[in-house]
Amino acid sequence: MSTLRATIDGIGFWAPGLPSWDAALRHVRDGTLVADAPARPSPQLLAPNERRRAPETVAVALDVALAACTAAGREPAALPSVFASAHGDMTITDYMCATLASEPRSISPTRFHNSVHNAAAGYWTIGAGAMQPATAISAGTATFAQGLIEALVQLAAGADAVLLVAYDGPSVGPVAQVSPSVGLLGAALVLSRHAREGAPVLSAELGAAVEAVADATAAGALARHAAGNAMAPMLPLFDALARADARGPGDGAILSAGPGRALTVRIHR
Repeated sequence: MSTLRATIDGIGFWAPGLPSWDAALRHVRDGTLVADAPARPSPQLLAPNERRRAPETVAVALDVALAACTAAGREPAALPSVFASAHGDMTITDYMCATLASEPRSISPTRFHNSVHNAAAGYWTIGAGAMQPATAISAGTATFAQGLIEALVQLAAGADAVLLVAYDGPSVGPVAQVSPSVGLLGAALVLSRHAREGAPVLSAELGAAVEAVADATAAGALARHAAGNAMAPMLPLFDALARADARGPGDGAILSAGPGRALTVRIHR
């Protein structure tokens, strides 16, 4: 694969105790957490009733998506989007499986429509009024890397800018035995074709580097903080972005992109 490039116009981030990208930067710098951080994001894009009813995976996805658009100075409705989640909402998946096995006629219609993998993308396009294409991607531990490749390919194909959103929530019940995930985690990037003064530039190249992936994911304050979440494989990149923000040029990260494949990502200033 040829090397793909993009300017990072805006970043959104949410993890327990780290409800913003600024909080994540402080955590990388000195290890602090926000003492009064909310237990759940409150996405302002949704009306109050929908904000309360939306699954927490949708809440975290929309919260970081809007934060990234705000940081980029971009109108949310104008951006094509890629939503990446390894498993979707596994709490609802557990509920659906248990209810179908015991009382199938009592399935909640609301929880049923929230069980689909593109629920967050649907809430986003409705809330933002976006008529641009929205893509939902799931690829196990390679989900973030595949979502990043999809966003970069859309840029290479002519899109002016693309919103990439990655998120996952906790798994419960029997599902947790086969797809373990702890806590709530979300991050978003607005990627652009155009240079922007002071903004980092990301380059990515797909190759075979399985051993390097294991080494790269072992370090970093954010990677350690949310290590149990299914979307944790994206965190080495955000650790690298935080280091670049604090100390100038960062090193980058190597992300799992599937069996025998890795995506090497470098951050440039």
